[in-house]
Amino acid sequence: MHPLVLLVLFAVWIGAMWLGFMIVFPVLFPAALVAAGLGALGLYYVHACRTLAPSTLEGPSPVAAPAVAYRHYLLGQVWRDWWTITRTVVPEVWATAYGIGRGLTRTLLGGLWGFFAFPVWLALVAGIAAAAVPAAVLGLALTVLYGLVAAVGLAGWLGCALVLAAVERVFMTYGRILQTCPHPFCYERIGLPEYECPGCGARHARLSPGPAGAFRHVCRCGARLPTTVPLGRFRLAAYCPHCGGRLPERIGRVRVEPLPFVGGPAAGKTTFMVLGIRALHARARAVSGRLTFVEQRHAQAYAGAIREFQRGGRPAKTGPELPLATMVDVELPGRTRRILYLFDPAGEHYTGATEVESLRYLDHGEALLFVVDPFALPGVRRALTAGERERIDRAAFSSEEDPADTLQRVLNELRSRPDRGRQKRVAVVVTKTDLLAGTEVGRGLAEDGDLRRWLGGVGLGNTVRTLDQVAGQVRYFGSGLATEPADVAELLGWVSGLSAAGPGQSANGDRPATAEDAAQEVPGTAPLRAPWPVRGRDASRVPVGYQVGRWAVLAGLSVVTVATLTGAIVAAAQRLPY
Repeated sequence: MHPLVLLVLFAVWIGAMWLGFMIVFPVLFPAALVAAGLGALGLYYVHACRTLAPSTLEGPSPVAAPAVAYRHYLLGQVWRDWWTITRTVVPEVWATAYGIGRGLTRTLLGGLWGFFAFPVWLALVAGIAAAAVPAAVLGLALTVLYGLVAAVGLAGWLGCALVLAAVERVFMTYGRILQTCPHPFCYERIGLPEYECPGCGARHARLSPGPAGAFRHVCRCGARLPTTVPLGRFRLAAYCPHCGGRLPERIGRVRVEPLPFVGGPAAGKTTFMVLGIRALHARARAVSGRLTFVEQRHAQAYAGAIREFQRGGRPAKTGPELPLATMVDVELPGRTRRILYLFDPAGEHYTGATEVESLRYLDHGEALLFVVDPFALPGVRRALTAGERERIDRAAFSSEEDPADTLQRVLNELRSRPDRGRQKRVAVVVTKTDLLAGTEVGRGLAEDGDLRRWLGGVGLGNTVRTLDQVAGQVRYFGSGLATEPADVAELLGWVSGLSAAGPGQSANGDRPATAEDAAQEVPGTAPLRAPWPVRGRDASRVPVGYQVGRWAVLAGLSVVTVATLTGAIVAAAQRLPY
């Protein structure tokens, strides 16, 4: 080629390069940079919408169905969503940028014109490559946005959880709420029962303000369950976490009061328990309160015992197995409500140290009833004449176990407690006083009426003094089949902490309970609280908390996207000549 032609071509190339780098490059490079940055942001936003908008468990970032309850969205799923968006967007942005770069290279540098289009190619490719810096900054800003949403949400969650936990603790402390298991071979103290979901039956072992939520936990079936008693947790079916046995309704809202009936075989424990339930039921009716059994079988057993009494018979002997507490829920207007656990084991469980040790419910109570068969006292037996002994044996069975020995074994077991077995209230119930009144040894009691002095006089003086040492208050009560229900109700109300009213009368002056009241109705097992309604989203959809969390993040992304676009437009407008 002629040198002059080469010189002209070289001059043209120099001119093209000057125009490209001095005029085209300064305009095209920022335009490519802005376009690439906005493109990366657009891809991020599109994938964020695809990931965060769905309300189903399936999707780009699937939500695994939990074994029992969903964890709080901000404790895990929020970062799985972030990682899903990030690991999807970054490869796609890289692949898109790489593809555009290869296309520009083939198009602009694929022929001789590439010598003249090089500034254009360099401006576009450099702009796309340089967009990695603002894209990385934007990605970091979006990660900070995730962290900010998580931090604010977790701070609110933690505050609510701590407040709710403190409110429940105050409620439990102020109400002196005690929760224990009534089932044999367990009898454990319970910090938090297991609660059953009314929707699917799943057992929730940690239904309290915590990682699964402050106000509500979301079950695997979608049902929303309350986390504290004030929020309605007592409306769920509760179970012992140690043995799985069903617990009474309203446990956690009403104090459980274990009441052991302590006495030897044939001491009259079952008879007095039945009379006590009858009397408390009469008291509740008289003052417009209520008494209900927790278990239907106990209601049926009570009704059978009452019918047996009315026929003049005796209750059946208690079986040798460890007892399930007879549970009654009592509420008297203006008084503390109680769920009474009445433990009436066979008297043989008190005849040896090993047997007493199996009665683990003794570890939790602060009151007990010491049932004394007067005809089991050696001093009384020696004082009976042959005719008196024959008449008593025909009328009732007598215990062969010395009450002093029985109580001593129980006190020895109680001393293993941290409080050394200290009791707030002890009721000493002398049974069969109607038979005792017909004996010579019992006439002094009938005339004097001082049971404590009488027991001391017939050989139980050491026991009486021991009770004065281990109990804050001790009351003595004589019981027979003809004992007034009002007097029995007053004693049981006192020992269980239900009542401070006088005998047979409520604190507001309602009429006394009578035998007629006791005979009018057998207590039932009516529900004591409305069951918790099954509410929540379908099991195929994420919990509301997850949806709210995702929408909060998406709203933040929308704000960042709009702000970035606005900033880019303003910056471009400022660079345009007027």
